[in-house]
Amino acid sequence: MIPLEIERKFLIRQTPILFGECTEKTDIEQIYLVKKDPEVQRRVRSMTKNGNTKYYYTEKRFISASVREENEREITKEEYEKLRKEAAPELVPIIKTRHILIYDSQRFEIDSYPFSDEYASMELELAEESQEIKFPPFADIIREVTGDKRYSNAALAQNNSFPEQCDE
Repeated sequence: MIPLEIERKFLIRQTPILFGECTEKTDIEQIYLVKKDPEVQRRVRSMTKNGNTKYYYTEKRFISASVREENEREITKEEYEKLRKEAAPELVPIIKTRHILIYDSQRFEIDSYPFSDEYASMELELAEESQEIKFPPFADIIREVTGDKRYSNAALAQNNSFPEQCDE
């Protein structure tokens, strides 16, 4: 059985207080691959933390706005380089920094992007869709964007901006 990922996503403002509370930071390069099955999203990632890089291959099948089947495995650098050659030509690589914030026994993942000093996205994996979320009081949450394709990593990378930046 493929594991399920239940996740909600929020648009937030970047603040020094918020990043000051984060416990770790990882630099990520994410590349979407050509789809072999139209229902399955494929990607590779390099994740660098404290100078140590690991590589991952992931397949996702979207079930609903917040639920996906996710199959992920660590791969070698050689496999990563080989799979990169299967990059979807219409999608640009995603460069982001992931900050981890632990608050009230919850693990928030905050992704900042080089194209914005003002906005970031914050995600939280849940055990079930109806799970209550306790937000840190110092997080400046603008709105929930779960299921809004304009805030998908691929759309943000393609546009090199958050939708709000286009409206300014």
